[in-house]
Amino acid sequence: MKLTSDRASGLFFLLSGALLYMTVIPAFVEKADGGWLQPGTVPNAAALVMALCGAVLVAKPTSHATQNAREFLRAGLFFALIAAGLYAISRFGFVYAAPGLALAIMLCLGERRLLWLLTGAAVMPAAIWYLVAIILERALP
Repeated sequence: MKLTSDRASGLFFLLSGALLYMTVIPAFVEKADGGWLQPGTVPNAAALVMALCGAVLVAKPTSHATQNAREFLRAGLFFALIAAGLYAISRFGFVYAAPGLALAIMLCLGERRLLWLLTGAAVMPAAIWYLVAIILERALP
């Protein structure tokens, strides 16, 4: 079995998901007294999906060629945008930062239709806030 970039990244995600599931999430997620959904449920599910997808990529890598430098720069810009958005959410709160972050992500991904931009920047953060703060009764930053 030849070690390709797909297999290497698949192995990374497999090990990262396993590490999150077995070590990080149990150590840093507290149990909640109330509510019907425990705080570790969604992170554990995401870690398991990440590990499973990594295992699939190790077992069955794709046959595509390496991307050009422009694609890597776009990925770096996207990463920087996510990091800045997370900082803004922690500094100013979800309600104020999430619409701008959603709009910036959609523009970065090439969306230009006004209705989709408005829906993604206004309706989706409001729906997330409603689901988490009102229905699940959990605090957002």
